[in-house]
Amino acid sequence: MVTQNTKLEIVPSGAPLGAEIRGIDLSLPMDGAIFREIERAYAEHGVLVFRDQHLSERQLVAVTEQFGEVVEYVRSTFAMPDHPEIILITNIEKDGKFVGVADAGTTWHTDMSYIPAPPRGSLLYAREVPVENGTVLGDTLFNSTAAAYDDLPEATKTLLEGRRTVHSYDGKHARRAKAGKSNRKPLTEEERASLPPVDHPVIRTHPQSGRKCIYVVAGECVGITGMPDDEAETLLEDLADRCTRPDYTYRHRWRQYDLVMWDNCLVQHLAIHDYALPLRRMMWRTTIKGSVPA
Repeated sequence: MVTQNTKLEIVPSGAPLGAEIRGIDLSLPMDGAIFREIERAYAEHGVLVFRDQHLSERQLVAVTEQFGEVVEYVRSTFAMPDHPEIILITNIEKDGKFVGVADAGTTWHTDMSYIPAPPRGSLLYAREVPVENGTVLGDTLFNSTAAAYDDLPEATKTLLEGRRTVHSYDGKHARRAKAGKSNRKPLTEEERASLPPVDHPVIRTHPQSGRKCIYVVAGECVGITGMPDDEAETLLEDLADRCTRPDYTYRHRWRQYDLVMWDNCLVQHLAIHDYALPLRRMMWRTTIKGSVPA
């Protein structure tokens, strides 16, 4: 069996999160020592970038499986028929319809926080990137929710200890639609029943590193336990805004065949939609099963 034969290099981005992993071919099996280094970097940096990776569908799933059980995305309509673990993120159309999720990431968010056990992480693999006049468009912004927590006033940290808030899938996409950033139809009653609101800690503890992270998403969270609604609404907006401050940002400028993975406790992200057809973008995304936030 061919295995990795180079020593990997971890190059921090210089931002409060993000690092590039060099010297590794993800199409080859990783031994235990290499994987442990990557696991440590994942918990520390929150976003890992692997450049120039040439992966088949099965290889992408295999990479994901090393970090945990692979879960299917809630919008299974856009999953690959032969590899339902992979969801298509794309603006490409066929017969006048998008072949994948076209409006993914149009507002700041952490993936699938509206389910009881949100995913540990997500992987996005760039198959096609939109290029205009030699410049790749469609950057992704990643922000550290741990850095945002660290900078909170001590009084606010004490106030939020043990508090919980409700996350809503319906609320998330209603906000995007109101802002003109979603092409999705309103949920049917059946869909709404299948994705009921859930409550999570306002301040979440990272399951590997133990760091405290703000776990609040703008427009998706309603109410804080033990707090008047008007006070909670103001505080939730402030926390969500804090998480998206430029001081906490790593901006990823994509190249074809990049694989980027991020931690959904430590990170919020936003996709920059500054391109349109005929410029094409095709990403393959997989998701790692997570645990109930604590």
